[in-house]
Formats: sequence, C-alpha cells, structure tokens
Amino acid sequence: MRLDRYTTSDYKTGAPIWKQVLWYFIGAPIVRSYLIPFSVLKVNILRWFGAEIGRGVRIKTGVRIKFPWRLIIKDFVWIGEDTWLDNLAPITIESHCCISQGVYFCTGNHDWSDRDFALRTAPIYLESGCWIAARAIVVAGVRVGQGAVLSIGSVATRSLEPMTIYSGNPAIAIKSRKIKE
Repeated sequence: MRLDRYTTSDYKTGAPIWKQVLWYFIGAPIVRSYLIPFSVLKVNILRWFGAEIGRGVRIKTGVRIKFPWRLIIKDFVWIGEDTWLDNLAPITIESHCCISQGVYFCTGNHDWSDRDFALRTAPIYLESGCWIAARAIVVAGVRVGQGAVLSIGSVATRSLEPMTIYSGNPAIAIKSRKIKE
C-alpha cells in the first residue's frame, strides 16, 4: 500500500470548518468531560451542534462523538462511560437502547485491497430495545435488530437479527432473547 498517495477522495465531514473547530475545542471536551456528569448539559450541547436527540437520554462521562451533526438518538437511550461514536457516517440509535461502557462504533475503515488505502464509510443503525454490552464493537454498515443483544467484548461485523443474543469475534447468534413480563 502507498500511504503517500492516500486521499479522502470525495469524503466530506458534513459541516463547515468553523463548526468543526467549535466542536473540537468547546463541544467535544464538555461532552467528554469527567467533571461534568450532567446529561442535560451534554444533550443540549449535542443538539446545538446538530445532533437529533429525544427525551430521557443519559450520557455518562468520557463519551466521545466525532461529528454530532451525524447523530440521531431517540427517546430513553443510555450511553455508558467511555463509549466512542466514531461517526464518519451517520449513527442512528432508536428508543430504549442501552450502550454500555467502552463500546466502540466504527463507521469508517480503509480498503486493505486498494493500493491507495481508500477510505470506506457506512452508517450504523440500532433498532429499538437493543443492548450493546461493555467493550463491544459495531462496525460500518451494521444494523442491530430490535431487541438484539451484543454481549460483552463481542464484535458485530454483520447485521444482527432481532431478539437474538450474539457473542464472540466475529459475533455469532447463540440463542433467542426472551423478555419476561
């Protein structure tokens, strides 16, 4: 591969440079701060920078978000400590999802077969009621079905079926999810 030939091709960040600079120096440090544990402030800052965020969203300390203008979070979502939403492409999280500590969402990667190491991006979509457990990874182009569970430390390299529990690297279905009333 030839990194001296690398370009982002036609990739665009989706916001003017002034907005990116303000996010980088003001918005991102506040949202990530360990000194500010208040979700309401973090949610409002994300909204100011273009994120669409619903009611009852909880954002813990240490959360990293690359581009809030490419983020949609519906109602009553929990995002745990040290989660990283590396959203070069859009990330959508439907209502009542739990994103546990240290989860990594990766919407961009490089084409290892391309001589110029081309950038490839794709969105991530989480349907309602799913749970992404601690230290799990979800990669570009994955859709997590309604009520699915990605267990601790697992890696979702392809879409997950609804109401199914997945584990491993790469994650495989291990059983159906049954919710008690």
